[in-house]
Amino acid sequence: MVFKIDGFLERLGIRKESTVGIALSGGGAKGFSHIGVLKAFEHFGIRPDVLSGVSAGSIAASLYGAGLSPDDIIKCFTEASSFGDFTEWAIPKKGFMKLDRFGKLLDSWLPVKRLEDMKIPTIICATDFDHAKSVGWGKGEIVPRVIASCSIPIVFHPIKIKGVNYVDGGVLRNLPAWAIRDYCTTLYGSNCSPFQKGGEDYTSSIIDIAYRTYHLMSKANVAQDLRLCDYVINIERVSGVKTFDLKSIHHGVASGYEAACRVLAAALDPRQK
Repeated sequence: MVFKIDGFLERLGIRKESTVGIALSGGGAKGFSHIGVLKAFEHFGIRPDVLSGVSAGSIAASLYGAGLSPDDIIKCFTEASSFGDFTEWAIPKKGFMKLDRFGKLLDSWLPVKRLEDMKIPTIICATDFDHAKSVGWGKGEIVPRVIASCSIPIVFHPIKIKGVNYVDGGVLRNLPAWAIRDYCTTLYGSNCSPFQKGGEDYTSSIIDIAYRTYHLMSKANVAQDLRLCDYVINIERVSGVKTFDLKSIHHGVASGYEAACRVLAAALDPRQK
């Protein structure tokens, strides 16, 4: 596996003796649970020093890294009423839908426009579709890189940046622990798509089949990144949430908060030292 981190080392400068990182997985609407995870870290008085995100995790990471609070992020999404507010249909040459509408919304929410200006150093991860490798961006425009990270193949158009086509980071690594493991002393992984046995309902539409294929693949490729984490927050309560169910935000936030509080309480318990 080939990796590339673009523009990150210069952001960190001299390392702290103790640095906390959080890697946020992909998972569609299940990713709302990452907001609850971030709320839990604030409840415990922990401010991450570095973030990484894939797909839905890249949205949460970019907004939080740019300076929005978890409650600010919730407000952004509750003001949008449906999946149609984020996407539009396209001629199905490269994908059935485009994320241009969401890109405009994200741009309006972000107080900064480039990764170099983040309040918390943030790595947005995607898949270089042309060269079959995972990439992580720590510099450049935020919006096109987040859109690239969210572009599930077949469902959404690939995103071209500097002549290269990029798709969802979950195609190769759905939990981007690899991107920040070397830059933090304690790494937490927030996994909103843990593998669970048993079937899941899906329709016979080509989009649902494409997403289910991607979902199964991304669930299976997180094992190596789980091993890189010091602590893993598996958010199992969102397992039944549909990929594009924007109305699940409050359930997701509550589920992420609850799961993260359990892990953080155990991690910070002096008896465990």
